[in-house]
Amino acid sequence: MRAFTAFAVVALAAALSAQSRPQDARAREIFKQLIEINTTDTAAGSVTKAAEAVAARLKAAGFPAADVAVAGPDPRKFNLVARYRGTGAHKPLLLLAHLDVVEARREDWSFDPFVFLERDGFFYGRGTSDDKSMAATLTANLLRLKEEGFKPDRDLILALTADEEGGSFNGVEWLLKNKHELIDAELAINEGGSGQMKKGKYQINQVQAAEKVYQDFRLESRNPGGHSSRPVRDNAIYHLADALGRLEKFEFPANLGEITRTYFERMAGFEADARLATTMKAVAQPTPDRQAVRQLSAASSYYNALMRTTCVATRLEGGHANNALPQLAAANVNCRILPGESPASVKTRLEEAIADPKVAVSFVAEATPSQPSPLTPSIMEPIETISAAMFPGVTVVPVMGTGATDGLYLRNAGIPTYGVEGTFYELDDNRSHGRDERVGVKQFYEGLEFQYRLIKALAGQKSFSK
Repeated sequence: MRAFTAFAVVALAAALSAQSRPQDARAREIFKQLIEINTTDTAAGSVTKAAEAVAARLKAAGFPAADVAVAGPDPRKFNLVARYRGTGAHKPLLLLAHLDVVEARREDWSFDPFVFLERDGFFYGRGTSDDKSMAATLTANLLRLKEEGFKPDRDLILALTADEEGGSFNGVEWLLKNKHELIDAELAINEGGSGQMKKGKYQINQVQAAEKVYQDFRLESRNPGGHSSRPVRDNAIYHLADALGRLEKFEFPANLGEITRTYFERMAGFEADARLATTMKAVAQPTPDRQAVRQLSAASSYYNALMRTTCVATRLEGGHANNALPQLAAANVNCRILPGESPASVKTRLEEAIADPKVAVSFVAEATPSQPSPLTPSIMEPIETISAAMFPGVTVVPVMGTGATDGLYLRNAGIPTYGVEGTFYELDDNRSHGRDERVGVKQFYEGLEFQYRLIKALAGQKSFSK
């Protein structure tokens, strides 16, 4: 089987060199509609409503009802799966985005997080960067391809899913177990690999081929309790507080794989600070310099997270009455585990760091790691060529995601998954899951065009194994 040749990719990029502005209005309309549907994991939220809205658009555009499915295990957590029919010569390409978002409270924001707002060159709203921008661009591009009469050599499958951010009904996991035929594909394009810019200067376009493993642990101290007028030193809250203090000072050892070393090697070329660039190069060596690792860890929380497993306390609970000694004190500790390190080994390290038999460490739904997806030329060449055409001077860099995506489930099901968005964000202004989440207007439309070109490039390949 032939791989997609560099010449063919260059020709394709040249043919598609012009931005397609007539498509922008429709993408914005879809984006606005999705942002203004509350899809949080709350009583007010409904992923189903968003899935049905996209399904209605696809059917109105001529997608057969049999090729548009809205299904799931919970009435509020239905997923959208739509199939764009190709010749069937090759196995499908899966286009994945999630519709659910993390909670956002009006009092925590400068404006209503569930009202789409365009201001000062940005689109604001919960989900603008994670992950409704991807859902909107993928949907808009399928509609565009439909209008153009594009006939790919493989089916294109759009999957917009539930509970990626949390909840009991993860859409990808459910689809793989119950509707596997709907999303069975040769490979998948997903979120997780955005472009990075610094002070407006575009630097790298990421391809996420691996990701850390999300794992929660519960730290718990129990005690018989008693009357608060007769306090004793054996106090559950104090035990937990001491344990968290030791955890704060604990650091997992650095462990850099090939993808992370490549990232630092290429990023060094964009770093204006000569000392930091030298440090990155030292870290990128086959045996990283220990002093350089310490310096880079101190320079950026993101760089630190790329190099080691991290664990941090995120929630607390304790006590049952103001006038009673606590019978329970507990904390949630959220860990992001490097590929190749087992959750069990991390649990052991936490127990050793806490060093208190009166504080128990237990799994909160033990995670399953996934292996990295291969960086074959048939994947990387189209991404690199399209990136060069749209963003001159930008380098494509494979990365390991410090967060977690639903690529985990797909990789473990034998579907190589690549996070690549083509939308650029400021390196030091990551607002995902935070206050006043936003994406640049210009960057949103660039991501729309990037995905359009990438889908067309990948839709005609015979094999992704080379």
